[in-house]
Amino acid sequence: MKNIIKSVIALTLFAGFWSCEDEQDLKFVSPDASFSILTPTSGDGVVLDQAHPSNPGLVLSWEDMDYGTPTAVTYTIQVATNGTDFAEPIDVATTTNNFISIDSATLNGAALGAGLTPFTEGALDVRVMSTVGTPAAENAYSNVINYLVTSYSSELPKVYVVGGFQGASGYGSDWTPSSAVPLASSAFGETDYEGYVFMNVASPEYKILPTNESFDGDYGDDGSFSGILVQTGESNITAGGPGYYRVKADTAALTYSAQPTSWGIIGSATPTGWDSDTDMIYDPVAKTFSISMNLSDGNKIKFRANDLWDLNYGDTGADGSLNEGGDDIPVPAGGGNFTITLDLSHPRAYSYTITPN
Repeated sequence: MKNIIKSVIALTLFAGFWSCEDEQDLKFVSPDASFSILTPTSGDGVVLDQAHPSNPGLVLSWEDMDYGTPTAVTYTIQVATNGTDFAEPIDVATTTNNFISIDSATLNGAALGAGLTPFTEGALDVRVMSTVGTPAAENAYSNVINYLVTSYSSELPKVYVVGGFQGASGYGSDWTPSSAVPLASSAFGETDYEGYVFMNVASPEYKILPTNESFDGDYGDDGSFSGILVQTGESNITAGGPGYYRVKADTAALTYSAQPTSWGIIGSATPTGWDSDTDMIYDPVAKTFSISMNLSDGNKIKFRANDLWDLNYGDTGADGSLNEGGDDIPVPAGGGNFTITLDLSHPRAYSYTITPN
């Protein structure tokens, strides 16, 4: 009897040991779908249109999930980056029906959140999760389909200027990526970044960052200080002295420039007409230029840099946004004394106001 007990114990220990060793090689797979998506089918897709955000982006239908008893079922539509097995699912919409239409704006936000590149077709994994009760319980999942989405973005791509000027210029602490100054490209997919940066130190030094999160992939000067960008063995870029700079960087052509600017108003509505500028004053807290002055009725103004026409802004379309070399800006009817503000702090979204005093 003793021998039998010992044999049983030994066998049990051996089985336990084998079980633990073998477990390292097990691969856990997702459970089979509990119900099926009916439409669309895998491989269908959509090109989302920024001009029509309320248009349908995804029209989905699926079988009812049967929990075996009459009960209210809640369905949540989830998407994820293709091939990630829903490690980080994004909940897009919830319904108690077995169909739903998700508008383009909502789907676009989910696509961008999943990491799809705007204006380029990419695949989303889509599934439906069912739950019952409050709080939600008894999760079950549909099959997964691939849905091809061409998303859009109204946000221009950006790079960031970081440097030893930030603290003295109203941009937070020196050499801090999170408070670096953005430059924006002219359109998605373009690499011609520009923006305006106040550098209120005697000898400004800076670099260009691909993101405002870290110094990874930073751009600097190649050592010749002739406007050439490099990412390896780079030096800090230098500017000629304190000033308000129009900074440009092209990360494909690997070039940069920093043009010092001072700003004024010129035009038939000003006391000196089109002959000379009236200088504006920069406010480092508001990050705008402004001036209060008399403007004559029925006449026009423009903003220009450095008392020259090489760089000037007008308003083509009279919508309050500025266009380089744009149309002359009409003075509000009646003329009078106005505070004029020029805001160049938002790259490629420059604006102005003319407010009566």
